[in-house]
Amino acid sequence: MTALRIPVILVALVVATPALAHSGHGDAGGLIAGFLHPLAGFDHLLAMLAVGLWAALRGGRALSLWPLAFVAAMIAGFALATAGVALPLHEPMIMASLIGLGLVIALAVPVPVAAGAGLIALFGLFHGYAHGVEVTGTVTAFAAGFAAASLLLHLAGIGLALVIVRTLSARPVQAAGAAVALAGVVLLTKDFVA
Repeated sequence: MTALRIPVILVALVVATPALAHSGHGDAGGLIAGFLHPLAGFDHLLAMLAVGLWAALRGGRALSLWPLAFVAAMIAGFALATAGVALPLHEPMIMASLIGLGLVIALAVPVPVAAGAGLIALFGLFHGYAHGVEVTGTVTAFAAGFAAASLLLHLAGIGLALVIVRTLSARPVQAAGAAVALAGVVLLTKDFVA
C-alpha cells in the first residue's frame, strides 16, 4: 500500500493546483526568480524529477549524462527564446515530456544511454524555451538559477529512486512514472479543454 502513495500524491498535486509554470509572472528575472521558476510549476517539477528517476533506474553513465543533457538542452532552448527564435508547440511538447518520461519509467524500457540522452535533450529544449519566453530581468542570472534548480531536482529524483529501489523495489519508482505520465495526460487535456 505504501508503494502506491507516491504516485497518488503526485497526481493529486497536479490535479488540485494550477499546473503550468509558464503563465506569466510579471518580473521574472534574476538568480532567485530563475531558481524558483522550475519549482513553481508541477509540469517542470515532475519532468525534472522524472529525468532523475529514469537515470537512477538505468544507472551507469545515465546517472550523470542524462541530467546534464537535459540542462544543456534547456539552456539552448532558453537561448533560442531570448533570441526571439520561435519554437512552435512548446507547451504540448512539455506535456509530451511528462507522458514520454513517465511511460519509459513505468514500463522500464531498456533504452541505450545515448538514445535516452537524445530524448531527454529534446524535452529539455522545450522546457528551456518555456523559461526563456518569460524572463524579463537579468537573463544570465535567471538561466543560472533555473539550471541550478533543475540539476538539484534531477539529483533529488536520482536519490529518491535509489533509496526506493534499495529499500523496496523498482516497482514504486515505476508506479511514480505512471503517475507522471497520467499527470501529463491530465495537463494536456486541461490545455485542450480550457
